[in-house]
Amino acid sequence: MTRLAFKMQLIKGNEEEYQRRHESIWPELASLLNVVGIADYSIFLDEDTGELFGYLLSSDPVKMDDLPKHPVMKKWWDHMKDIMDVNPDNSPVSIPLREVFHLD
Repeated sequence: MTRLAFKMQLIKGNEEEYQRRHESIWPELASLLNVVGIADYSIFLDEDTGELFGYLLSSDPVKMDDLPKHPVMKKWWDHMKDIMDVNPDNSPVSIPLREVFHLD
C-alpha cells in the first residue's frame, strides 16, 4: 500500500456543511473509491485556516489517475465546488504532500 497525503482549502464558514456532506457520502462514490484501491481515507480540518489535510492508502496509485473520468466523481466535485477552492473542471485544488517521516 502507498500512503498519500494532500491538502485542500475550504472556504471559510463552510466547515459544518463540508462535514455534513461527507457524513452522507454517496454509496456509489464510496464504492468507486474502493474499486480504485483507496482505503483508510481520512480528511482533517485546521479550524483556524480552513485547510483540509487528506490521507489515504492506495493499493494502486495509477488507478487513481482514472478518477476524474468517472461521472460520479465529476458529480461529487460539482456538489462540493461551492464550498472549496476548485480548479476549472471543479476538481478540488489539491496539493500533494511529500512524506518526510513514518513510524509503524
